[in-house]
Amino acid sequence: MATRRRGYDLIMLKRRLLTLIPTLFGVVTLVFAFIHLVPGDPVDVMLGETARAADKAALRAQLGLDEPLVTQFVNYLTGIFKGDLGSSFAYHKPVAEVIFSRLPATLELAAWSLAAALIIALPLGVLAAVRRGKRADRVTLLASLIGVSMPNFWLGPLLVILFSVKLGWLPVSGRSGIASVILPAITLGTALAAILSRMVRSSLVDVLDMEYLQAARARGVSEAKVIWVHALRNAALPVITVLGLQLGSLLSGAVITEAVFAWPGIGTLLLQAIQGRDYPVVQGCVLIISAGYVFANLLADLAHRWADPRLRGER
Repeated sequence: MATRRRGYDLIMLKRRLLTLIPTLFGVVTLVFAFIHLVPGDPVDVMLGETARAADKAALRAQLGLDEPLVTQFVNYLTGIFKGDLGSSFAYHKPVAEVIFSRLPATLELAAWSLAAALIIALPLGVLAAVRRGKRADRVTLLASLIGVSMPNFWLGPLLVILFSVKLGWLPVSGRSGIASVILPAITLGTALAAILSRMVRSSLVDVLDMEYLQAARARGVSEAKVIWVHALRNAALPVITVLGLQLGSLLSGAVITEAVFAWPGIGTLLLQAIQGRDYPVVQGCVLIISAGYVFANLLADLAHRWADPRLRGER
């Protein structure tokens, strides 16, 4: 029986991985089309509009921009299958090298943002569930609504003004130690914390009155252990699903947050590449962000199946 279940899980994993191919292909196609529709010529950006026509033509031929768009697209897809994302127009380096030099900063920011979201969401969600219908529940609901409603480009400068300019506690921008990641992590994790806190509250409310918790209380188990161990474990399935869906938003939301705090990650690199019409870097950044989003959803699906025995063995 266990062997059959492992076989089913392996088949499910293969099917999920196969669905990634058309998704990523669609992302690559749309990004390639949109970036070439954006007004502006990378040759003009690199040489200036006053450069000679012959120099522009030579550079355009060197970069392969004189070929038809279909040929450029086919060449780009061929390079992706070979593991080659092209060369940056601005940095004159392989795109993969440029991106992976910035990737650790973005992953660090996403990890701290996730930690901040969980630290905020779990206590608030548990408090709202235990005190449902009371003032604490209403205050938590109001806080979650405010958290969801505040955009990163507004919350970030507000935190900078308060904690950096007024109080002088934290750095304004840059990446220089733990202190510099606090404000970006709070900015990026606030919306996720608001969503997770309501999900934790809703899931806990559904299980708090179940018989197995009453039996645990009758055996003398402390109320804190009943809630934080027994109840929260069984209420975690919907939270895992929402968390997986929102993990990808940490990468996409990092674009704005990194710009606000001058954080040297993929988001900042993407904005610089868009401004400089560095097509290969733009396409590479969006591809990495999209792949991270898709794989985060896949991991959430696998975690959900692992946490819920009823889903194991299903195709």
